[in-house]
Amino acid sequence: MKRSLSIITALILLFSVDSEAQKAKFSNDFLKIGVGARAHGMGLAQVAAVDDLTGAYWNPAGLSGFSSPFQLGVMHAEWFAGIASYDYIGFAKSLDKEKESALGITIIRLGIDQIPNTLRLYEKDGSINYDNLSEFSAADYAIMGSFARAIKIGDKKLRVGGNAKVIRRVIGTFGNSWGFGLDLAAMYEVNKFKFSLVGRDITTTFNAWSFNFNDDDKEILAATGNEIPTNSVEITTPTFSFGSAFYESFGENLSFIAALDFDITTDGQRNTLISSKAFNLDPRLGFEFGYKNFLYLRGGVNNFQRAKDDINFETTVMTFQPNFGVGLKFGRLKLDYALTDLGDQSQALYSNIFSLILDLKAKKKSL
Repeated sequence: MKRSLSIITALILLFSVDSEAQKAKFSNDFLKIGVGARAHGMGLAQVAAVDDLTGAYWNPAGLSGFSSPFQLGVMHAEWFAGIASYDYIGFAKSLDKEKESALGITIIRLGIDQIPNTLRLYEKDGSINYDNLSEFSAADYAIMGSFARAIKIGDKKLRVGGNAKVIRRVIGTFGNSWGFGLDLAAMYEVNKFKFSLVGRDITTTFNAWSFNFNDDDKEILAATGNEIPTNSVEITTPTFSFGSAFYESFGENLSFIAALDFDITTDGQRNTLISSKAFNLDPRLGFEFGYKNFLYLRGGVNNFQRAKDDINFETTVMTFQPNFGVGLKFGRLKLDYALTDLGDQSQALYSNIFSLILDLKAKKKSL
């Protein structure tokens, strides 16, 4: 019986925290996966290189950089042979003819569906009753509202933007939480360079958890040696990202972008390239070649980590994750593909990611 409860217990322990409010290093970590196959193909180096509606996620200041009146974007990816699904949909609208201001809406879901609920699989006499099986979902949701504005400073341009986000996390009928947070960002353009700084959860994001177990559920959990979770508050501390991007054109047909990002965390030591108890630096490097605004080839490296050598366990080696991608643009439709690893060097070494972005035109008013 204890084994039959293992999946529920694992999910509860994964999503819950202690009864007192505390910092959680990997709180709301689903928001760090990344949206858009272009980004994944470039090793997630997007803070300064983003130029479409996915800027609402990567850098809200860059949201004002897309050139069409409206943009619509979607993405779907799967983990663990399709057990977990990651979905994204975004919409952005320019607010003026010069396209210097924009609004955006982003919706993200990471979920595991059709999880067997074995809590009542056993009858009181110890017999198994499969009619008592039911299913539930464990899912994380994020809804972001974004605003961006470009400010001219002489012949230079400063873009500023921000996100207001609502976090919703649900584990069937057993537990759920609400969270709220703010992001702020700036992007400065000078000559062929862009420099960006993004602060996420700058006010600290709080997730208030509540759990709902009836007396029978609690009795079963207690009898099988499982901890009964209690209402709690989870705290996500601020993180910062600095990015730079270089743009170059070779005639009218060829273009090149090189991007370098650094994620900066201060919530304790992590397994990153530069790691300490005070702060951590996690670099990401990406590039993109474009041909006639039609074909794009991309590559990048990220996820630098120290790991034990496969042969000599006493030796530590530095590992990294390579990424590749391609993009095609057909008129107002852009199709992007990335070969990456959503599991961060997991046993399944590669993930295939596709995303679409559609440029929409405003409807002309009839006379």
